[in-house]
Amino acid sequence: MSGNDKAILTCALTGVLTDPQQHPVPVTPEQMAASAREAYNAGASIMHVHLRQQGTGRGHLPSWDPEVAAEIVDAIRVACPGVIINLTTGVIGPDISGPAACIRRVRPEIAACNAGTLNYLKLKDDGRWAWPPMVFDNPVEKVQAFLDVMDETGTRPEFECFDVGIVRSVAMYQKAAMSPQLADHAEYNFVMGVASGMPVDAELLQLLLRWIVPGSHWQTTLIGRAEIWPLHQRTAELGGMLRTGLEDSFYLPDGSRASGNGALIEALASFARRAGREIASPAEARAMLRLGGG
Repeated sequence: MSGNDKAILTCALTGVLTDPQQHPVPVTPEQMAASAREAYNAGASIMHVHLRQQGTGRGHLPSWDPEVAAEIVDAIRVACPGVIINLTTGVIGPDISGPAACIRRVRPEIAACNAGTLNYLKLKDDGRWAWPPMVFDNPVEKVQAFLDVMDETGTRPEFECFDVGIVRSVAMYQKAAMSPQLADHAEYNFVMGVASGMPVDAELLQLLLRWIVPGSHWQTTLIGRAEIWPLHQRTAELGGMLRTGLEDSFYLPDGSRASGNGALIEALASFARRAGREIASPAEARAMLRLGGG
């Protein structure tokens, strides 16, 4: 892609474990649809969807109930005509039956495919672990299992890459013919800002582009506060797709807390336009990404 291409904006609506009692993240189908509509009105063509358990006091916990998935995705699709759904799939351990059931139930145009294993770590200022050290395990056989489900449903895999070696692995998945959808290109998501993964760093981003499958689309997921916005600008200048939302940050470029997803996408759109790029509509995004439907 060149910097003159229209910018495809993704909104990451809610995230994995953020407590809705402490932060303004949507949980119910109605809340997810309303928040998605705000982001859609601001220019988002793609909604990255995490699913939460429904019911009082449970909204901070993830759900893999396919009926919950259907209620949320159907509500978003009604609120946002033509929107592209990008469904989360991340789970610990080899059992992917929950995400697989959700993919089969809602048949999203895109789904996350975590492309490699990472020690998922974070330290507090006093040196204590923010959570018990954990391994986000994504061995090749698990990646293959997800790709098989996505091939079955016609869902495009978006490879989530938390580290440089994971980025380089995607070309090996292509060469190994793990999915017919990788025949001529791949979709990359460079996740930057996880403490034990790739940092939010503009020089690193430019290096990563050397290692992607030619002709591929790519975007950055930038986790943090003020430090993420200059790299959003660099992503726009380099021709990448742009993503933000309450999953990734609660903070606007001026350091103030965002009132919701709409405000974050408005800021992201302004960075794209500053780079000389207009914002792709959902129909334009579908054409650019070679997706069906609408």
